[in-house]
Amino acid sequence: MSHYCVKFVICLCLSTEAQVYSKVPRDLVRHLGVEVTAKFTEAHLKQCTQQPSRLDVKSMLTHKAVLLGYSRPKRDTTRNRKKAKGLNARQKKMMKVFHIKPQHQRYELFLPLHQLWRQYVLDLCGGLKPTANPQFVQQKLLKADLHGAVITVVRSKCPSYVGTTGILMQEFKHVFKIITKEDQVKVIPKRNSVFSVEMDSFVSHIYGNKMEFRASERSAKKFKVKGTIDL
Repeated sequence: MSHYCVKFVICLCLSTEAQVYSKVPRDLVRHLGVEVTAKFTEAHLKQCTQQPSRLDVKSMLTHKAVLLGYSRPKRDTTRNRKKAKGLNARQKKMMKVFHIKPQHQRYELFLPLHQLWRQYVLDLCGGLKPTANPQFVQQKLLKADLHGAVITVVRSKCPSYVGTTGILMQEFKHVFKIITKEDQVKVIPKRNSVFSVEMDSFVSHIYGNKMEFRASERSAKKFKVKGTIDL
């Protein structure tokens, strides 16, 4: 063994890890007859790396189903959408939201509201012609807003309510609040009462048992056509 080879073996045995991966000395490369070049390394890597040919890609797309990855954009959940909170029943009662002052409880003040309601019902029912179908008008009135209508109590389990007539001031879930020509405010329960609403030559009877809804809820309610038991 030559002097250079013995020297190289001894260095490998005694060197550290950093010396092992160090560059080979040029004199040793010339002695062994090995040339390490960038071109040789590049050619070797190309030979070892297998690249799919165009034919393989075409056959893969032709004979196999390829699933294309798709991800929907994620919604931004960082924003907290705060809904406006309304007043509860206790707060409305404390603030007297639905309270009408005594100086405003006059029949003549609600006559313009009655005229607006008449025009509203005429537009809703298509003019209230004499040839109009009574059932059609009845269904429209069940969902219509009755604020401003002149209503009369026809029948009731409480005899003192019968015959009361006035303009509807406020409608709640279970009661009608009307004002009479004598400027008196009457609270009539809907349950076990029958009301009549007069519009020009049409007189429609409304059963209070079917009307126990708020005005906003009643507009979206589907009423079934069925018989009603008399009081």
